[in-house]
Parts: sequence; structure tokens; C-alpha cells
Amino acid sequence: MFINITDSEAGNNKGSSAQLVHYLDKEPRLFPDVLAEPWFNGNDQHVDSYLVKSLIDKNTAKLGRDEAKFFLINISPSQKEIAHLKMLDQMGAKQEVKAFAVKIMDEYARNFYRKGINSNEDLLWFGKLENYRYYSYKDKEVKSGQVKRGSVKPGEQMHIQVIVSRRDISNKIKLSPMNNSRGTNTAHSKTVGQFDRVAFKASGEKLFDELFGFERPVNESFKYANTQKNGSLEERIAMAGQKENNMHQQSVSAQERNLNVLPELLAPPADTLMDLLLARAEFDPLAPVQQKKKRKKRYQHSELKI
Repeated sequence: MFINITDSEAGNNKGSSAQLVHYLDKEPRLFPDVLAEPWFNGNDQHVDSYLVKSLIDKNTAKLGRDEAKFFLINISPSQKEIAHLKMLDQMGAKQEVKAFAVKIMDEYARNFYRKGINSNEDLLWFGKLENYRYYSYKDKEVKSGQVKRGSVKPGEQMHIQVIVSRRDISNKIKLSPMNNSRGTNTAHSKTVGQFDRVAFKASGEKLFDELFGFERPVNESFKYANTQKNGSLEERIAMAGQKENNMHQQSVSAQERNLNVLPELLAPPADTLMDLLLARAEFDPLAPVQQKKKRKKRYQHSELKI
């Protein structure tokens, strides 16, 4: 699960959201055969683009010219996670991802630790489901000349892009996910909240696993990757121990599953077993064995010797 917060994927977030909204409406323009995905939030599953732009741009009370007006949140399940969702519900995977995004925005709101900011309903935000991702100049395939910039990436690429206003839905409280105080700077935290981006990203991954019963290996978790990148030596050693323990548990579970399946594999199929029972029922071991009578050889009169 990849969750990231940026200023804006296209355009400056210190002005109008028009450029970003237009950019995120790109798939129907690029793929005419693809059904356009509507904007959505926790209360409405079909919000028009013009309304998204209008509401975001108007929700900027007392924000200066050089202050951010909105932020972009990228919610990207991995290909394994998408495959897991489709296994649970092939036709409803998109709705499941959208519902998951709503809960992610609940976590986003709670992570500010601000009075009156408790769920996604206290925020002004709109999500957009995208089916594809595209190669950028940062990708090694583009740098090596294997693919062209802007080409569609292969595999499952379904993800959600969320535009969230800098102000809460009442247009009174200023909220910045770029705040790094985590409560250590009391004055600053009182103004913008105590947003912990690491905790926010980790909560999204945990939420996915709990909601959809996804068994995530330790070495594929955000905590593992973050520890390997930013953790101390002791923390990395401890995480390596968790990885080994997790791999051992997975191995034991696989062996137990194989033992449970083995009797079923050894048992004859149901129809074969029934045939055997029927055949046995028709066979009477006490019945005398009927032997074929020997047919007497009949000689022709001309063959008799006198």
C-alpha cells in the first residue's frame, strides 16, 4: 500500500484547483472506450468536476496568496492487494477501493488531533478513481530508453487521487498535513495540528489488512521499509528478526494446509466410491459359481469309424 501526500501532481496548489481537476479527468480523453469515473466523497458517489473545482477554490478563508489552498493524497494499493480485492469481489473491487478511501480520510482527519476534526465529514475533499498509471521521466525504463514517457504501465494500476482542502469543511480551521511538529511545538501544533505522516501511512496499511483480511508479509509492510530506510541499527536488527519469524510462521501454516489437503487427495472421488459400493452390493459371495457347461462335440455321420 502506497500512500503519499503532495502539494499537487499538476499545477500549483497556492492558486486555483482547476488545473489539477482537469488533469485528473484525463482518462476519458486518453481512452475514449473507458467509462469516465465520477468524483466522489463520503456523502456523494457522483460529483461533477465543475463543482469540485468551485467548492475547493471557495474554501480558502484567510489564506494568504503564498499559502497552500489544497493538497493531493495518492492512495495506491499494490498489485497483490488489488488481486486480493478482485478475488473477494471481482465486480465490486472499484467500490471497495472507494469505500477504503473514505476510511483513509477518516484517519487523515483524526491524525490532526484537532477538536472538531474527527472524520472525513469534517473535511472538504473529493476522490477520483484512476485505472492506469503512466511512466514519467523519473522511471528507470524511461531513462534507459525502454519505454516512452507517458506510456501506460502494465499490470493492475487502480488507485485513488484525493483533493483535500487546506481548510476544514466549515472554512474555519486551517489544516496542514505538511506539519512535522508531532506535538513538540505547542504553538505551531495549536495552529495546524499534530500531523504525523509516518503514522498516517502506517494506519492506511493496517486498515486495509483488517478490512479485507489481507495477510501481509513483514518484509512487504510500510513499517519494514521505513525501518530499513530510517531506523537505527537496533531497530533494523529487531525488524529482521520479525521478518524471519514471519517467514517461519508462513512455512508452518503452508505445511499444515498441505496436511489437511492430503487426505482429500488420497480419497477416491465421490462417483468412484459410489460405483464401488454399488458393485459390492450387487455381488453375493455366497452364491455358487456358475461354470460354463462344456458343449459336446457333434460329429458328422461321415466322420464315424466302424
